[in-house]
Amino acid sequence: MKNLVKDLKAVNKDLKALSKKVDKMIVEVGKLENPKSTKKTVDKTKPVKKGIAKKTAKLTAADSLFGIIKRYKKGADVATLMKKTDFNKRKIYDNVKILKKQGKIKSAGIGVYVKV
Repeated sequence: MKNLVKDLKAVNKDLKALSKKVDKMIVEVGKLENPKSTKKTVDKTKPVKKGIAKKTAKLTAADSLFGIIKRYKKGADVATLMKKTDFNKRKIYDNVKILKKQGKIKSAGIGVYVKV
């Protein structure tokens, strides 16, 4: 029992030392992220035009499934969809239900879906 108490005290001491080191590291990283003096020299003779950044639309899971389904004329089965997207069955079935409600796909058989 005495050994257990000693071991726990030693572990506690080590954890406190590690905690202090982590706090110091966080402070150092904060200094690196926010440098105090960064002056930029700007040539005032030429006006600077900033282009508008284009936002890329992120595909939803349903959109990616629909993209795969429309490539197969005879329809895509669940196993093919799982292989192509790395989604699990539940996610595929939920998104197939959404696509069916939208009228984009229909069932061609059990677990086989075709573009409408």
